[in-house]
Amino acid sequence: MALEDAKKQIDHAFTRDDLKGPSFENVFAGAPSFLRRRYTKDLRGVDMAVTGLPFDQAVTNRPGARLGPRAVREASLLQPCDAPYGWGYDVVSEFAIADHGDMAFDYAMPSEVPARIEAHVGAILDAGAACFAIGGDHSVTLGCLRAHAAKYGKLSVIQFDAHTDTWADDDAARVDHGTFLYTAVQEGLVDPARSVQIGIRTDNPDTLGFHIIDAPEVHRSAPGDVAARAREFVGDAPCYLTFDIDALDPAFAPGTGTPVWGGLASHQAAAILRGLAGIDLKGGDVVEVSPPYDHAAITATAAAHVMTEQLCLWGWTRR
Repeated sequence: MALEDAKKQIDHAFTRDDLKGPSFENVFAGAPSFLRRRYTKDLRGVDMAVTGLPFDQAVTNRPGARLGPRAVREASLLQPCDAPYGWGYDVVSEFAIADHGDMAFDYAMPSEVPARIEAHVGAILDAGAACFAIGGDHSVTLGCLRAHAAKYGKLSVIQFDAHTDTWADDDAARVDHGTFLYTAVQEGLVDPARSVQIGIRTDNPDTLGFHIIDAPEVHRSAPGDVAARAREFVGDAPCYLTFDIDALDPAFAPGTGTPVWGGLASHQAAAILRGLAGIDLKGGDVVEVSPPYDHAAITATAAAHVMTEQLCLWGWTRR
């Protein structure tokens, strides 16, 4: 760590002049933006914007994912001094990355939230920045998919999850974390034939044609092979990556709304994400971090690394 810099640098989330470059602050102090990036609503010149979607109302058991964005930002503070290990380049030095803050909404009007998310994410995309969201329960991804499909057309999806989230739901007014992908398919936002779900370990009678690499198959395989299969399924299609933190085993992510044993280890997820380099990633999210159930912030730490890997994936093909 550059201790001389730490003596005079503080609150880089507000005081840094440039959108690029590492940040040398004392980890335990200062305003906790994601990776110490500058908080800004002005997206001129921004390559990637990280934004929080602090909403949950339909989790299966454990509420609290609305607190995920705050926890993930804080967990990210261990990372901004050094380039992400193993990528061979420093994403925060080569690209202008901003923390766009959180989406505003009326907590008493949950039915309005999907449209609010679509408009919020759409405005980021219209400003010319790629959007990466920190949730929130998994229902937030529907609004993200709507905004991205409006800009890029039908999307392929890479979904890390314990659940397929394709349970049938023909009431489009419902806001449900377990049916968002069913709705996305019905609306023509997603092409299941060019999409893949990784880490699945719950039954669902209709997976809508998505390719599935379930958790037992991941455990039998090398991470590089899993990533290669995912890249083959996706091909050159515009891709959205959504990572439900319950894709990880509860030993690696206890603070989530729907923990399911037998999941991915953090090292497996890290290697698979790294192996996806080269996909045409347009945006992504990490969701369902529920800090009240993890006092040690293991889950938020994993999610912060997942989000950093997504930023690196986006930058990999644009260097």
